[in-house]
Amino acid sequence: MTRLPLPLPLLSPHAAVPARALLPHARRHLAAAPAEMSSPAETAPAQASGEYPSPVSPPYPAASKDVELRRAMTASARSAAFAAADVVFEDEWLAVVDKPAGVYCDALLSSLPRPAASGSGDSATKPNLHLANRLDRDTSGLMVITKCNKVAGKLVKAFTDHKVKKTYLALCIGCPPTWEKIKICSGHGRSKHGAWRVYAMSDVGRLLPGGSSVRDMSTKFEVLGINGKGRFRDPYSFDTDEIELITVQGKGSDQTPSDDVKNSMILVRAYPQSGRTHQIRLHCQYLGFPIRGDVKYGGVIEWNGVECDGHALHAESLSFVHPVTGLPVTFRSPLPSWANEFISRME
Repeated sequence: MTRLPLPLPLLSPHAAVPARALLPHARRHLAAAPAEMSSPAETAPAQASGEYPSPVSPPYPAASKDVELRRAMTASARSAAFAAADVVFEDEWLAVVDKPAGVYCDALLSSLPRPAASGSGDSATKPNLHLANRLDRDTSGLMVITKCNKVAGKLVKAFTDHKVKKTYLALCIGCPPTWEKIKICSGHGRSKHGAWRVYAMSDVGRLLPGGSSVRDMSTKFEVLGINGKGRFRDPYSFDTDEIELITVQGKGSDQTPSDDVKNSMILVRAYPQSGRTHQIRLHCQYLGFPIRGDVKYGGVIEWNGVECDGHALHAESLSFVHPVTGLPVTFRSPLPSWANEFISRME
């Protein structure tokens, strides 16, 4: 296994949360990695003038640039040749499709099968297709394509207002968490050189380089399995149960783990409560178990002797109120091969 040399900053506990719930001790040595991983040009202005807040997650590792370039070129070729999207559901107003990993979102518009793209069914009327949501290039799973402007506006607003409930599955490599369910709240924004980073909650609202500001983001996580131990189950309703809360305020101390501990395979389900760019990927990195193959955010480049061709993140389900009928609808995506393989070995 090859892992990028990426330091991992850790958590400061929320006042109401026991310290043991925040991060396994075995992962904490990563925070003490060489300081040269952070760009002096990036951190100096914030430290010298105090004008900008400092991120609490590391920058992209240098080696990720070449890996991302190779993956982008491969995805461009796949997208150009992409012939037909798998339709999970469709009616005259919208279609729910299953995006494969390694394909750009826009490729789904031109590859939507004729029946699903026919809009009202009138062959003389060309549908006006829109993507209601987007997924990262290497993320697989559910996307919604609308067929007219009015429906597009309603559904995009529902996503923007966080009225669409989403679940994701992620296969991570790192230190196993000591908790079963948690909610993590942090800041989110672009650092000086454009990289998405985690910021402290206390920095929310503060100005960032480029004129943007730190925004809040929160994700609920549920552990489904660790190293083949666990039980796969349907998405959980957090409304009736209290869960531990992590409020990100800064970097923490560290201790040294064994290789066996820090290389655990962990299957988690994520319930994003906001819709920030790379939100789940950033929070997995911060919690000490980056997603397998996610080289931007501390994930392994290869696993079991095989190079990862993308990150193991899957948009599993979507639930929302239909923008025309007003009825609640829920859609589930077939599981990707890496999830089925992990689940089949669970005891």
